Amino acid sequence: MANTPHRALQLAIEQAQRQRDACAKALMARRQQTAAAMQQLEQLQSYAAEMDARWARQGMAGVSVDWVTHQNQFMSRLQQATGMQEGVVAQMRRHEDTARQTLVQAEQRLTVLQKVWQQRQLQAQQQQARYEQKAMDEMAMQLSMRRLALNGEHV
Repeated sequence: MANTPHRALQLAIEQAQRQRDACAKALMARRQQTAAAMQQLEQLQSYAAEMDARWARQGMAGVSVDWVTHQNQFMSRLQQATGMQEGVVAQMRRHEDTARQTLVQAEQRLTVLQKVWQQRQLQAQQQQARYEQKAMDEMAMQLSMRRLALNGEHV
């Protein structure tokens, strides 16, 4: 039964390792989601800049009022889409930060459990060393007593 606490601690460490690994995997997924959202935002921004440059190159010559209205509406919708995507990026970053914090907590828990394990191992080694020293001391005392008895000396 002395092994039961050690086994329980081993199981806790294994569970903490699985939890840490799951948190690391979740963080990687969040990072990928954030990167994808940022890429979409950059594409929208790039497209908007390209459209502005095109509009500036073409100028107003020979352009109908309807076309200008349509272009302004299109650019307005593109700006709205960019704004929405900025919100998505911000949300993805928050999720990523939360996942990072969760991973840090899982790593801290695992570290604590591993330190407890090391401490118990050290205690067990020290206890074993004391036991062995006590056995050696008893054996030395018995040998000394035998020598004294063999030499005819009484204690």
